[in-house]
Amino acid sequence: MEELKSIPLWVLILLAALLIAQSLFLFFHSRSNDQWKWFWGIWGCIQVPTPLIAYFLWTKWLQPKLRNREGR
Repeated sequence: MEELKSIPLWVLILLAALLIAQSLFLFFHSRSNDQWKWFWGIWGCIQVPTPLIAYFLWTKWLQPKLRNREGR
């Protein structure tokens, strides 16, 4: 618990703002693309920036390749 007391308050506020902004972006962007909106939104609240990187890799690179393979 002492480790949290040594982190400045402005860092915690910045981290919270980043997490909320990322989560909202992932939720609304995935909702407009008919993705799993709740999955991306909740995962976006947990850590930065891995969900954002994974989302863009999934939607822009991997998913189009899978759709082309299936003939959609």
